[in-house]
Amino acid sequence: MLNRIIGGGDRNCIWELRMSVDALGRLCELLKVQGGLSDDCRVSIPEQVIIFLIILAHHKKNRTLQVRFYRSGETISRYFNKVLYSVIRVQSLLFAKAVPVPDDYIDPRWKWFKGYLGALDGTYIDVTVPEEDKSRYRTRKGRISTNVLGVCNQDMNFVYVLSGWEGSASDSKVLRDAISRRNNLKIPIGNYYLLDAGYTNCKGFLAPYRQTRYHVQEWAHGRNTPRNFREYFNKKHSSARNIIERCFGLLKKRWAILRSHCFYKIKTQNRIIIACCLLQNFIRLNMDSDPEEDILLENDHVIIGEEHGGNEDDEDEMIDIVEESNEWTAWRDNLAHEMYTEWMHSRID
Repeated sequence: MLNRIIGGGDRNCIWELRMSVDALGRLCELLKVQGGLSDDCRVSIPEQVIIFLIILAHHKKNRTLQVRFYRSGETISRYFNKVLYSVIRVQSLLFAKAVPVPDDYIDPRWKWFKGYLGALDGTYIDVTVPEEDKSRYRTRKGRISTNVLGVCNQDMNFVYVLSGWEGSASDSKVLRDAISRRNNLKIPIGNYYLLDAGYTNCKGFLAPYRQTRYHVQEWAHGRNTPRNFREYFNKKHSSARNIIERCFGLLKKRWAILRSHCFYKIKTQNRIIIACCLLQNFIRLNMDSDPEEDILLENDHVIIGEEHGGNEDDEDEMIDIVEESNEWTAWRDNLAHEMYTEWMHSRID
């Protein structure tokens, strides 16, 4: 079975496992050296990892893998969990670093957002929970889901993921937890993330103007040009912020296990969500061309920034509250006026 997947070259490997043969080898080495994954007399590390990736990529049931790999159900389950724990152990190596946009940046998508670290948003992923917990996990649309907070940098790599909150929890509540917990989302004072109008506009988090158009599609193909500084700000904000939406879109497209209910314990389901995000970062780092992402780029015309190195300095003072302030509101207004004024002058010229 391994020869049929790996021996068929990158085409088969990418279809089955979502990564090339070379990337698979690097992942196995990483999980062995840094993640504590080990061979035993029954199942090799490559087979363990392949079983794990097939389950994530295609949401195959245990009994399907039993037939395909000639293994017992207990063996499939045991090695799935071993690889899952191993991936989680290397999260510090696989989560990307958020590097602020410098003052001299000229890319039109980002140049106005000096100090911008990336974008964040929440997404719902359907889960299976005991009957007595369903009311807490039920969303406003009646789905049984977990509310996942995802944060990515401008290169569309995940920086931070918080999975586990019930679907009934608001996005703002999840964000407050993310910046206050021990393993928290770190935001140095002077930097910020972009988020949508469902969140509070406050220090460290730059939201668009509410009750004002802010979806990038509303200005598609040159229609409906902005009529004032708030609409123009929202247009530029949306263009920069929707990178997190594309990040989530690629994640769910790549890993079928995130698109339908699975029947692991809820704690395991939350680990699976984080593992999928980590593996997405790994694939983007270790493959020059990714067919899944290429399709997304063709459909959405995405412009991705250059790769940046990480910022390891955690000694800066961090933002630890989500609270509106007149100072931050005034800063946004000044930025919006400046952006709009330059745009109007450019139209006259």
